[in-house]
Amino acid sequence: MPSAGLCSCWGGWVLPLLLVYVCYLLLGATIFQLLERQAEAQSRYHFQLEKLRFLENYTCLDQWALEQFVQVIMEAWVKGVNPKGNSTNPSNWDFGSSFFFAGTVVTTIGYGNLAPSTEAGQVFCVFYALLGIPLNVIFLNHLGTGLRAYLATAERWEDQPRRSQVLQVLGLALFLSLGTLVILIFPPMVFSHVEGWSFSEGFYFAFITLSTIGFGDYVVGENKTVTLSREPFQTPPGKPESQQIPVSFQKVRSMNIWPLSGIHYPGLAFPLPNCNIPDQKEKFRPLHPEAWKLWPLPLPPSNSKWV
Repeated sequence: MPSAGLCSCWGGWVLPLLLVYVCYLLLGATIFQLLERQAEAQSRYHFQLEKLRFLENYTCLDQWALEQFVQVIMEAWVKGVNPKGNSTNPSNWDFGSSFFFAGTVVTTIGYGNLAPSTEAGQVFCVFYALLGIPLNVIFLNHLGTGLRAYLATAERWEDQPRRSQVLQVLGLALFLSLGTLVILIFPPMVFSHVEGWSFSEGFYFAFITLSTIGFGDYVVGENKTVTLSREPFQTPPGKPESQQIPVSFQKVRSMNIWPLSGIHYPGLAFPLPNCNIPDQKEKFRPLHPEAWKLWPLPLPPSNSKWV
């Protein structure tokens, strides 16, 4: 009976998985608190100390005025404006950045460093995501299906099933090894050179990006170590000063396409499963083995000769 199957499902899998899920969250919360709380307290203390030193050096400025200025800086940062430098800094909404933002929307990465601030932009983002996210899922599924077709061709090329299985495993292992090298090992090396990050920071950013977690603490082009506005400018002869672009910004612009390509890589090796509703083939199996090629067929009456 359906009720019995439902009860067995809850009793057999759901409750133990729920217990494991909650325990895993509690474990993560405890470890993160132990690792990060002390560092946050030190950062908070350092920030308050710097504010006091700033007020001591500039006696004409009171505490309230400083807090107002800090609030303005925070609002600018939330809206995606870099408070460092001046008005000649590159725009956050040029075509390259807008293309990068569109990719973070449909892939559900969502760094959080850049978001639409206008009402029209927010409304468009909602409808754009409603169409773009399913499109991205369908694209991933078809990429995986295409790879699976190539693997099936390799299996038919081998006569013996045992050899074909070994070939499939070796091909998948080689595919994953090369992909890991390209999207998780090589990019951190580039980030170390361009962004000034350590290899562990670059690897952390690569994993957080490709897993679509997207905290936003590390973003290509918003270096916390190498200040964009303080770097020398490359100005071709005869080019106006207003069109100057920082050197590091030119380097990182080409890296914005990396998450959009790397995020689709796992879909090649692990296609989405088919979420079809189980049919009644096993319950009503015809006597003739070739009859099910015409499936779907209406279910036979109870007094038929079908078994």
